[in-house]
Amino acid sequence: MNRKSLVVWCAVLACLSVAGMGVSGQEKKETAAAAQKIIHFGDLKWTAIIKGCEVAPVSGDSNGEGTPFVVRLRCADGAKIPAHWHPTDENVTVLKGTFLVGMGETFDEAKMQTMNVGNFVSMGKEMRHYAMSKGETIVQVHGAGPFKVNWVNPADVQPPDAPATAAASAKGKS
Repeated sequence: MNRKSLVVWCAVLACLSVAGMGVSGQEKKETAAAAQKIIHFGDLKWTAIIKGCEVAPVSGDSNGEGTPFVVRLRCADGAKIPAHWHPTDENVTVLKGTFLVGMGETFDEAKMQTMNVGNFVSMGKEMRHYAMSKGETIVQVHGAGPFKVNWVNPADVQPPDAPATAAASAKGKS
C-alpha cells in the first residue's frame, strides 16, 4: 500500500470513529430524554394526613427500602405537626410560605426556628422534631425510603378534617 492510500484509509477511519461517537452521543441523549419526567404542580395528588396538612408524592417510592423519593407537604396557615421522628434521614426545602421547625419531643413554639422560601434543613434519622406553618406553606421532602412518621405522642395528632361531601351528608343525617 502506498503512502497516499494509507493516508486516505486513516482519514476514512477517523471520520467513521467521529460519526460513531456522534451516534452514540445521540442515543444517550434520547435515552436521557425518555427518562425525563416533568411533574406539573396541578397534577399532584394530595392526600390529607393530619389536620391542616396534605402530602403528595412527586417522585420515587417513599415506602421502598433504600429507594430515593420526593414528596411535598402542603399545610394551611397555623397547622401544627406534633413531635415525631423518621427511621431515615429527612431533607426539607421550603417552596412556599414560612415553615417553623423545632427539635425535641415536646412541641414548644418558643424554640422553633423560622425557615423561609428556599431554606433547607436536614434532620438525621430518629431525630425528634416538630413543625408549624405560617400562611399556606409547601415544603418538599426528599430522602431514601422507607419514609415513615413515628409520633412521639400519638394523642397529640389531630386527624384530618372529613371531606366536605362526607361532612355534609353526616350533617344531613343528624
